[in-house]
Amino acid sequence: MKFSTAAVAFAFLFADLAAARPSRLQERIASRARSSRALVRADPSRVLQAGVVPTNNSHVEFSSNWSGVVLESPPSGQTFTTVTGTFVVPTPSGNGAASAWVGIDGDTAQNSILQSGVDFTVTNGRVSYQAWFEWFPNFAIDFNNFPISAGQTITVSVHSTSKTTGTVVMTNVSTGKSITQSVSAPSSSAALAGQNAEWIVEDFEEGGSLVTLTNFGTVTFTGASASTSSQSVGVTGGTIIDMQQNSKTLTSVSIGSSSSLSVTHL
Repeated sequence: MKFSTAAVAFAFLFADLAAARPSRLQERIASRARSSRALVRADPSRVLQAGVVPTNNSHVEFSSNWSGVVLESPPSGQTFTTVTGTFVVPTPSGNGAASAWVGIDGDTAQNSILQSGVDFTVTNGRVSYQAWFEWFPNFAIDFNNFPISAGQTITVSVHSTSKTTGTVVMTNVSTGKSITQSVSAPSSSAALAGQNAEWIVEDFEEGGSLVTLTNFGTVTFTGASASTSSQSVGVTGGTIIDMQQNSKTLTSVSIGSSSSLSVTHL
């Protein structure tokens, strides 16, 4: 189902997001089929965005569906095992959707992504939020009974305990509620490489097509860190990803410090 096809489709999607999720994975897939996907670069030649000066030794690239910062490699001889970030839930405007999340792999290591975040959706002026986790290429699975509202502070951490197992922890700092979820790769071919860490606002897929991107304002990630078994690093030196569709740049990303970055809808 395309996100913006008709009023009936909008009504169905809103009702699905607002209602309790079915208990079985296949029912969730059939009812929602919301999926992230590995980074799709709009400009594979990695041309620097005109007029933008890289910050903190970062450089800028374009993607059709991601915007944020990606660490394209861990410290020498190591692999990323944990990625953490905190953001304030935005109040989006304009029919459409977007998602803020943190994850491991999906950029240069495109066979898999372990990720978790929050969707924000506007349907006929009504805003809804949904927390989820995903081990790509599986579809996202929603967290039930984890209410989220605009202005609340959410901390997300994904951790790989092996190449094919891990945990996701999401905390609503504003309410004090936290949830921990064990996760596993859908197959051996989706094993993590631990080569990428990312903090992303995404124009995700619904029914095989990118959803209409809502105006999410600015999403700022703080406490952004990526850890290996022996050390932790921030976003300094990471690759800035700006979203570009149909030759139009839709977002602007800035790195505020070694542990913070902002993604702004233009």
